[in-house]
Amino acid sequence: MKTRDSLRKFVAALSIALLAVFSAFAQQRLLVIGGGDHPPDAIKKFVGWSGGEKAHILVITWATSEPNESFMELSNEFREYKPAAIAASPVAPIDADERTKFITQLKQATGVYFTGGDQNRIMDVLGDTDLLKMLREKYVAGTPFAGSSAGAAVMSDPMMTGDADLKILDGTKVGIRTGLGLIPNVIFDQHFLVRQRHNRLFGLVMNNPNMLGIGIDEDTAVLIQDNRKLQVAGATQVMFVDAKNHKGSMIVNFLKAGEWFDLKRENVFCQKNLTETRSQTYRSLPRTSPPSQASQAHLSISRLSFGP
Repeated sequence: MKTRDSLRKFVAALSIALLAVFSAFAQQRLLVIGGGDHPPDAIKKFVGWSGGEKAHILVITWATSEPNESFMELSNEFREYKPAAIAASPVAPIDADERTKFITQLKQATGVYFTGGDQNRIMDVLGDTDLLKMLREKYVAGTPFAGSSAGAAVMSDPMMTGDADLKILDGTKVGIRTGLGLIPNVIFDQHFLVRQRHNRLFGLVMNNPNMLGIGIDEDTAVLIQDNRKLQVAGATQVMFVDAKNHKGSMIVNFLKAGEWFDLKRENVFCQKNLTETRSQTYRSLPRTSPPSQASQAHLSISRLSFGP
């Protein structure tokens, strides 16, 4: 019995070690869209990441109450770039047979896309922790992931549930729960400028200063490579909220299409073309860069108390 338990532990440890080694060589790529219209360049890039004309894209429709309509709309967007196959996940909630089908679809997918709707519905399905683990491992192993609206929110851990009072600045009143957590120490918010969601992101970041807040507006997206190199695409702007090591203050960056942000060094770049070259060197802009390079505001919120 002890020998069997020891063997089981050894196999588990070996699996974790192999995953770590493999992920070190795999390139993680993530597309996060703030809702509204999907920037065509971003969709094209996602299909290219997924294999172009050899891509097998899995569309996970668990968030939406209209899965067939959502799938057909997305399929029309993807087909412009001629992927080999586009498949819809089983409709949530899923039974045992549908779960087996989904696992097969996930194994075959070269790209995974989460639709909009209600992010809580996604995580209700992923209360099945084995499925949650499979999705995370799929991303770590190098399969591109993407999502819009609710499909953007779910990429975080913690994930915003959508519950919040937008009239106050109080992170304790922002609803959160476990999310996919594909990008460490990042909180995504969506429909950001259109729905005036600044307060909930400010409050949540102030309560969690080690997390970087990223607010993505409608018709706008971020493309992230290696969990580090982020580029903005689309019609409006993306806001970055950084409270780490600022003793009650926050640094806020607004980036527009074509501009870059380094998620690890928390520096702004002004590189205009998205490239796949890992060894490329980017020039860091100083914190005092003029607005033409990177719009930046310093918000002093020292000694601001939250809640009662």
